[in-house]
Amino acid sequence: MSRVNPSEHSTSPADLDSQLDPTFKNQIDRLYSLTVYARWFVIILLWLTIGAYSLWELRYPISLIQEYFTWAAVKYGLAFQPIPAFGLAVCVGMTTGTLVWQSRNLIWGIPKKDRQQLAKQVRQIRQQGSSHPLWKWVVK
Repeated sequence: MSRVNPSEHSTSPADLDSQLDPTFKNQIDRLYSLTVYARWFVIILLWLTIGAYSLWELRYPISLIQEYFTWAAVKYGLAFQPIPAFGLAVCVGMTTGTLVWQSRNLIWGIPKKDRQQLAKQVRQIRQQGSSHPLWKWVVK
């Protein structure tokens, strides 16, 4: 007599939807792709606005660093111009965070919790119908 492992037969709504409806998985994948594109769009906007301003304001310290790289020049550039330094830190931080997030998802797959959240969002989009802004990109 074989024993059935309860973890093999998951009955959560996300698992049932993905097992019964193959288009549901495609819709989750489309929503995930939209999330990735949206993150990179925000990062590009950050670099074109805040990043460009920060680099422009830091042009003199950057020129000093190019000629004579010392930690004092780096400290001068960042410590005595805190607003551009903060703007540059935001841009670098968002870029790094997105690269780590996307790399994790590519290497180990999307975590179960995140996939369940995406499934919940797809259900909400389906429920609202064509009046939802993401309807035409997710459900088609």
